Amino acid sequence: MSRIKIDEPFVYPFAAFIHTRITDLNYGGHVGNDRIFAFMHDARVQYLKHLGYKDEMDFSGTGMIQTDAAITYKAEIFAHEKIKIAIGVTDINKYGLDFVYRFSKEDGRLAALGKTGITFFDYKERRIAEMPEEFAQKVTR
Repeated sequence: MSRIKIDEPFVYPFAAFIHTRITDLNYGGHVGNDRIFAFMHDARVQYLKHLGYKDEMDFSGTGMIQTDAAITYKAEIFAHEKIKIAIGVTDINKYGLDFVYRFSKEDGRLAALGKTGITFFDYKERRIAEMPEEFAQKVTR
């Protein structure tokens, strides 16, 4: 059976930290996959704010839309752990990019890798839009 492989960026220019809660656990006693996706979303918004944007809809008339997502698991995450989520970008193109998320436990062990494919989108016209040049410059410096 083939497995998803997430290629990591050379640089992770930002990191967010989350503290897991008991409500983040699933029936297996570890953080559920739905929560990992939610943590990725939160970390992405923190990164955008770090870059000077209000949110995912704040790009000179365009916003972001998620086109795909993936997670690979390396270690379990439990309640009340402090997790570092480093964020980098890959596969930059005219219309979007991939955000890659590296989840690390407090001891430095890799817990998960995640990826979201992001395309810029004109919500008023309901169509794909080009990535704003200002944004491209910010994420590639």
